[in-house]
Parts: sequence; structure tokens; C-alpha cells
Amino acid sequence: MPELPEVETMRRGLFPAIGGTILRVEFPESRYRPIVMTPAASLWTTALTGRSILAVDRIAKRVLIRLDNAHRIVLQPKMAGLTLITDPPTLDHIRLVIHLENANCERILYWDRRGLGTAHIWSEDQCDEFLGPKVLGTDALSIGAEEFHQRYGKLNRPVKPALLDQRLVAGVGNLYASEILHRAAIDPRTLCLRISKPKWQRIHQIMQQVLLQAIENEGSTLADGTYRNAINGEGGFQHFHRVYARDEQICNTCRSGTIRRIVQSQRSTFFCPVCQKRS
Repeated sequence: MPELPEVETMRRGLFPAIGGTILRVEFPESRYRPIVMTPAASLWTTALTGRSILAVDRIAKRVLIRLDNAHRIVLQPKMAGLTLITDPPTLDHIRLVIHLENANCERILYWDRRGLGTAHIWSEDQCDEFLGPKVLGTDALSIGAEEFHQRYGKLNRPVKPALLDQRLVAGVGNLYASEILHRAAIDPRTLCLRISKPKWQRIHQIMQQVLLQAIENEGSTLADGTYRNAINGEGGFQHFHRVYARDEQICNTCRSGTIRRIVQSQRSTFFCPVCQKRS
């Protein structure tokens, strides 16, 4: 589930590690599905021991821990991964522990309940190859309104699935796409090329407002409780959801429509047919 706001919260939560030196790397035994890693786990200790942490960055839905040799530890939480600096929700799903000295935290943990995440040590060239502009679009918080319209305005695709295409704009996922389109009063089934430029400008503005508000509230912790911040606390933006996972409930915006759930590109979409009239 983690999307841009949750991963940005993870990034900020790791700031206490900046300036620290890596003492050792640990891979606790787990009976659950292993995460994808490169290089092999046996090589991580040699690659990382003694390296200093210069910064913590984010590209799209990934956290990048920048080291003093220009390499980066790239963590992609995917559906149920977390980065923490304190005790995790459970001990069973800890996949990686990076022990530190001379930092404002003792360790960085990567925890993953479903084992779908990834962890890599990549050079600058590898980061550019796998996360650069040939693979990912401009970040949703960085893209300007004109470029945003150019990327979507002529597409013969429904707008909701298009917003999930990370090659166009990076960072927005299923939850926030539904929330953005609701606030913009756009039916999620509307073809991109049928949306006027002023409406695209409004979608762009609302997208950035929603993402920033979600970051301020440290992301969304859903009913399963999986997502947590770096100190194992809940996010708060779920209290501001207007449509996501609220199917069959009265719309809090218009107070007359009932939230519907449909499936688009194998993903759930939530919207209000009164607020988001189909044109």
C-alpha cells in the first residue's frame, strides 16, 4: 500500500540515522517469503560495514539511503513494507537490520509482512538505470501543471488507471488517485482526452494538496494496521479519506450520494456518482 506520502514519511523518519556509521548488517531468520535482494545477503556486510550515511532520499515509492561511497541502499516497501528505527509491529517479519554508531538512532530496520518488498545496494549508474527518467516519470510533488497536462491530456485511457502509471508521473497509487479525483469532481472512468486543460490544472493542484496534507499527517494507516511510521506509530490521513474503502457509505462531501466501488485495471476504485458525475 505505501504510496508517496507514506514513503516520504518513512524517509523523514530515518533522518536520525544521517551522520551515523554502519557497524554491521543482520538478516534475522524468517519462515516467511524472503524479499528480493541484490547483492546476495552474504555480501551486504562487506559492502556496508564502515560506510557513513550522508542523506536519506526518496524516488517515487522508494527510500534511498545515500552512503559516503556514492552507493545507495534502495528500499522498496511495495504492499506491506516498513522502515523503522524502533521496535517493529512484530518480530517475525524483520528482514534486515542495519546497526549504527554515532547516529541519533541505534539501527534501521526493514520489516515486511508479505515479503513483496525489495532491498538493493546500487551505484549511481544503477539508480539511474532502474529509477531514472527512462523508467519513472517526474515526481508528483515536483511536476508542473503544464507538463502534467502534456503527459495525460491526449491519452485515450480512463483517468484513474492513468494516474497509477508510474512512467507518466511517479508516486500516486490507488488510494490517493481515488481521493484526488473525488476532490476534483472527476469520474474515474472519464477518458483523459475528454478532460479539459483547466480541469487537468485542477487535478494537478488537488493532487499536490492531497499529497502534502497526507505527508503532514504521516500517511494513511488502513484497517489492517500494517502501515506505521518510523517509530511504530499510526499515520493520520485515514481520518480525512472521503471515498477510499467507504463503499456503500454516504458521501461526506455532498451528503446525498452513496460511495461506489468499481474495478479498473484489476484495482478497486472508489467514487461518489453524485459528486463525480459522468460526462
